[in-house]
Amino acid sequence: MIRFSHVHKTFARSGVALQDVSFQVNKGEFVFITGPSGAGKSTILKLCFFDERPTQGEVKVCGMSSVTYKTTDVPKLRRRLGIIFQDFRLLEDRNVESNVAFALEVTGTPAAQIPGRVARLLTQVGLGAKATALPSELSGGEQQRVAIARALANDPVVLVADEPTGNLDERATRGIYQLFRDINASGTAVLMATHDLDLVRRSGCRTIEVNRGQLVFDSAADGGPRPSGPIKSLADDA
Repeated sequence: MIRFSHVHKTFARSGVALQDVSFQVNKGEFVFITGPSGAGKSTILKLCFFDERPTQGEVKVCGMSSVTYKTTDVPKLRRRLGIIFQDFRLLEDRNVESNVAFALEVTGTPAAQIPGRVARLLTQVGLGAKATALPSELSGGEQQRVAIARALANDPVVLVADEPTGNLDERATRGIYQLFRDINASGTAVLMATHDLDLVRRSGCRTIEVNRGQLVFDSAADGGPRPSGPIKSLADDA
């Protein structure tokens, strides 16, 4: 699904972001990326959805290579990915159902199919009763659930999440993690960057750690967990 092969990334203003990073995420895996601020986590995720191109090496996602792709190929790749950010990035002047519908409209989903699809997605993330609410009327956890519903709109094979619980309290974090767990159990691979080491430790998931642009630890390479199916719920430890 995702393969980094000796990837380097250097930015003109900030310098080296990644140095010789290699790893692979297989179908159905749940993988955390951890590391301090500025370690390179967000750069890795941007390379995954081709928002950036590596300076050296190759990134391959869903069969598309950073070496050979054309700019016009990127929208096709992103339809196969679900992308979630810490700051939600919702349209503040649109209600919940309109925010989710927008993701379907821009990818050419027939108009007649959109209302039913939106209703199913909102039910999946537990927001069926909030369809007409504006983002400003929702809690942080609820806004993140809207962002997740939007990311799931086109049935992605990989969910890429950049600090999706960074602005949430512990209870909301548990809820979002459980939702990711359910999504992963349905077969979608999840690659999630986080600072929440307690969440990582208790999950039992595969963990990749980066520091100063280098991959310094991969629990799969070290004989640790590398689940291919449903992963442990934090509720199991509650």
